Amino acid sequence: MSVGRLEGPGGLTIVEALRDGRLFSPYFEPRDSWGAWEVFLEAAFALPMTAEELALFEKHTGRSSAPAAPAREVVVVAGRRSGKSRIASLLAVWQAAFRKWRLSPGEVGTFLCIAVDKRQAATVLNYCRALFEAPMLRGLVVGESAEAIELRNRVRIEVRAGSHRGVRGVTLIGACLDEAAFLRSEESAAPDVELYRALVPATATVPGALIAMISSPYSRRGLLYEKFKRHWARDDGDTLVWKGTSRELNPTLPERLVEEALEADESAARAEWLAEFRSDLEAFVSREAVEACTVPGRLELPPTLDATYRAFCDPSGGSADSFTCAVAHGQGGVAVLDAVRERRPPFSPDAVVAEYAELLRSYGVHAVRADRYAGAWVVEAFAQAGIHCEQSADPKSVLYGNLLPLLNGARCELLDHPKLAAQLLSLERRTARGGRDSIDHGPGGHDDVANAACGALLLASAQAVGEPWGARLSPTPTRRVIDGETREPYWPSATGFDADPLHDRDYDDLRAEFRRNGW
Repeated sequence: MSVGRLEGPGGLTIVEALRDGRLFSPYFEPRDSWGAWEVFLEAAFALPMTAEELALFEKHTGRSSAPAAPAREVVVVAGRRSGKSRIASLLAVWQAAFRKWRLSPGEVGTFLCIAVDKRQAATVLNYCRALFEAPMLRGLVVGESAEAIELRNRVRIEVRAGSHRGVRGVTLIGACLDEAAFLRSEESAAPDVELYRALVPATATVPGALIAMISSPYSRRGLLYEKFKRHWARDDGDTLVWKGTSRELNPTLPERLVEEALEADESAARAEWLAEFRSDLEAFVSREAVEACTVPGRLELPPTLDATYRAFCDPSGGSADSFTCAVAHGQGGVAVLDAVRERRPPFSPDAVVAEYAELLRSYGVHAVRADRYAGAWVVEAFAQAGIHCEQSADPKSVLYGNLLPLLNGARCELLDHPKLAAQLLSLERRTARGGRDSIDHGPGGHDDVANAACGALLLASAQAVGEPWGARLSPTPTRRVIDGETREPYWPSATGFDADPLHDRDYDDLRAEFRRNGW
């Protein structure tokens, strides 16, 4: 019997339940605007279609024949405001309330609503709560909390954040990955893939279990894109891919809204409203390159007397982003990352500066470079802690671009730091209308650790030619004596004084700085 029909003679199909005034029809108004989604449900559960519905099915799936069996996985690539979350809630309620599951005594079947965070996943759960207000279903609910709905049939619909660790140890009757293209994790470079790999075995032994990935598209990489590429227009297999623009799936959406978005930013709008994967985005660096530069098991290197160290920090005010700092040195033409520190908010900026100043002194570093967009307070705070701080002349996009040859050429050594690897692999190269490239993290992502490590590695890379400015400098300047005359002050170091690889500073610039400081 089809899993899209209630068990027993004359049972409703999921589409009939959608149209029934005693069940879900009041929650899907206006009725004629849900026609494309009804065909999607018929395809997902292998229900009969009319000739007109079959033509719509072929348009949105690229297939030439209707499915002969229900799908075990459905992948929906749809524009914004197309009704994705409401359809996800309908799938959750159908699996939880209308199916009979063989559960052992004490066992509870679970349908998971998964998103980037619990707050986003709660959107689907709230729609589920509304559907359970239908007169025929109200008596099924025996308990509710902020994160779950408990049903009388020992099934629950539950919200969880997008982590593969959170889906183990449960009997899954289904799962919905809401906005699967935007799943992010600070500890994993591919959280969507790891999450999917955890879901598959949890549903493999449960007949009728369903995995649904419903999302607007983003870049041409990741789980959603790989599923689309592999299963679009494929008549065989049990994975159904459905693709539709915002207005195809929601005709009530004003056309002018889409037109204005296209005029403002065509690349972004084609993804958000026309359900097209973006062609202007690509990965900054390959996983293979990062793994080749990572030294397994190396968490941090202690300071040594024969190395000259450089440091870079990405400051934060303590309320939103992390405050990070990294130390590196050059060795035999290779930039070696020695230490990476991160303080996540909330924190006291002055306290973190004092902590990092001690770290830098332990490596013999008395000067640090800060991210270009750090405020003036950082320079003053480090000065009070006895560390000279200067803001970078280049934005982080330029620094990332300069780091790429070191990564691809295996001319740097990275710590075995999961967050650093994840942030490097999440960086995206974006091409603007004028053809100019920029490199940054994706939506909802972070790059604080990567930024600090990148800056330190670039500063250290110049040691292959000579010691760069600021490394292992004396805390006080010394006056140079040439031909019996005392000349301008300088900072003594182990091997001499060289130009800064990130921002060339000639002699006049240095002399002006020394005079400003009264040296």
